Amino acid sequence: MKRRQAREIAVQSLYQMEMNRVSARAAVDAILEEARADNELNLDVSALDEIEGFARELVEGVARHREEIDRLLQAYLTGWQLDRLSRVDKQILRLAAYELLYRDDVPPKAAINEAIELAKHFGTEESGRFVNGVLGRLIREKGGERG
Repeated sequence: MKRRQAREIAVQSLYQMEMNRVSARAAVDAILEEARADNELNLDVSALDEIEGFARELVEGVARHREEIDRLLQAYLTGWQLDRLSRVDKQILRLAAYELLYRDDVPPKAAINEAIELAKHFGTEESGRFVNGVLGRLIREKGGERG
């Protein structure tokens, strides 16, 4: 559950970065400040530290590899352009691609399932199927390769 919460924070932070042109650190800080103020996470301090740490790793990793991730995603967006996707779907795809390609501690199936759940939560009715299709193609063709 803690990793799911960290991914939610990561998606919101990535969205902030794109909308407001802020750094990864500033985006995560803003989302965490809002979550703490609203007491949305309702967790003890040690759990919050763990969630914050993983969220920061994810956001900073996506930011660091964004150009490569975007090039790769574009190759798997059949009939779509990355810049024409909804901002939410784009951030979810970036996050999942980062986990699939650069994180050895996240099983591919878990990264895809988490992305689908995030898409259902933050996106439109079609977002879950769309994200599943793109990531399914990516994982089938890239196999077990990690950056």
